[in-house]
Amino acid sequence: MGFDWPLMENNITREDLDVLIDFLKGVPKLTQGDQVESFEKEWSRWLGVEYSLFVNSGSSANLVTMAAMKHLYGLGEVIVPTLTWVSDIAAVLQNGFTPVFVDINRHTLGMDTAQVLDRLNPNTRAVFITHILGYNALVQQLLDELERRNIPLIEDVCESHGATFNGRKLGTFGLMSNFSFYYAHHMSTIEGGVICTNDRTVYETVRMLRSHGMVREATLDEIRRSYITNHPDLNPDFIFAFPAYNLRPTEIGAVIGRSQLKRLDENNKIRRRNLDLFLSRLDPSKYQTDFAIEGSCNYAFTLVLNEPDTSLSDRVEQSLRQSGVEFRRGLSGGGNQLRQPYLRKIMENEFERYPNVNHIHFFGWYIGNYPGLEEEKIEALCQLLNCL
Repeated sequence: MGFDWPLMENNITREDLDVLIDFLKGVPKLTQGDQVESFEKEWSRWLGVEYSLFVNSGSSANLVTMAAMKHLYGLGEVIVPTLTWVSDIAAVLQNGFTPVFVDINRHTLGMDTAQVLDRLNPNTRAVFITHILGYNALVQQLLDELERRNIPLIEDVCESHGATFNGRKLGTFGLMSNFSFYYAHHMSTIEGGVICTNDRTVYETVRMLRSHGMVREATLDEIRRSYITNHPDLNPDFIFAFPAYNLRPTEIGAVIGRSQLKRLDENNKIRRRNLDLFLSRLDPSKYQTDFAIEGSCNYAFTLVLNEPDTSLSDRVEQSLRQSGVEFRRGLSGGGNQLRQPYLRKIMENEFERYPNVNHIHFFGWYIGNYPGLEEEKIEALCQLLNCL
């Protein structure tokens, strides 16, 4: 049986393109402008935060977030998951922080809370949590302890738009949060990402970092006046507060984002329904079905073997390939990041210490979940998998 099941159908619709074409007919300025500002405000309202900053990718959001942490809080350790996307760890390393790794919780795919708490110390500058593939990784115990110690939480929500914890959207709990609008995610701006915060100082800092570190990007007059007063030898239009980047987005991405945001909630309802169906139809004697799905919002199905079984693993991959079902082994980022060459150079064989993520690395896959996916396909695929 052939399924013709890609990881993601193109989620930029004819409606999105028509809106974009109408915009382009006006011969507008295409670099960052009014559309970007409007999209940032609309996204902030949807998420429930004070400030959002649109950038050219989710990875750039990671980079700017950690750069802001460096400039505002100083260097030290950042606790990070072993299961995440490469740019989270790269941003930590590129900004001079020391990554401290923890294993995952098999039910949430997020960081093991007990290990995070055990690794907190006076040199901890932040906990950089990843909400994997739409699952919530937060627990109240972690939030309470970070608040007690005054340690910032950074949320990577790049794969979890609309997921919640205690009825509140992920991305509103930390000092900063990052989202990605890559084409395979819940919504797309072609490429793109956003940094969200309720902290005005953080917002002004990331605004400058997005655009070469230029002080004129700050929205507070007192910040601009301070730099101009302290640097009378410089042209006020060209004062660079930080050795930063050019990560500005385009108006094209913002127009598409504004169009897509209007149907995000409705699409997310379908994704949740699809995941419930998928997990309810899998054989729980072979596959993990006890994920913590409360508040989840998944753009991919998580298929994980209960126990290490190389023979079953081989049959799963062979069947998926033969049936035309696209998949990725290892879930987010290909599994245990500590096994990757860029970290093996630093951490050597540290990857051996984390059994939960190592199980996911070899015996976990994700499969596309999107609004246009037919329920009949989900039912048929689960029947196929259950017979292996």
